[in-house]
Amino acid sequence: MSDLIKKEGFDYAFDSSACSTCQGRCCTGESGYIYVTKEEIEKISQLLNLDIKEFVAKYLFKTDHEYSIKEKMHNDSYECMFYDRASNGCTIYDVRPLQCRTFPFWSYFKTRVDELKLECPGIIND
Repeated sequence: MSDLIKKEGFDYAFDSSACSTCQGRCCTGESGYIYVTKEEIEKISQLLNLDIKEFVAKYLFKTDHEYSIKEKMHNDSYECMFYDRASNGCTIYDVRPLQCRTFPFWSYFKTRVDELKLECPGIIND
């Protein structure tokens, strides 16, 4: 059984088995935004057994009219609040935001495959 994922419109494939070796590069590194929708906020707060207001105060910040997950510092790197270094995984994986679910198939990377390959060892050119 292959872990190779392909998406129409993208000139590369993704080998998800590489996730076990990369130390969460898609969850760590430069600071950025991890946007969440109202529905995602509800699902994550439910998973964490927190009421929505408590979840928002503890884990999110508002940028313009959107919410983004806060980051924490580790050495000189930022990482998602829900990235767990010990397990090299996401503590909210089953309800992670769409932005996380669709990585590495983002429109941004369609013309920046070389940049993506530096971040993700699972990228394979077709």
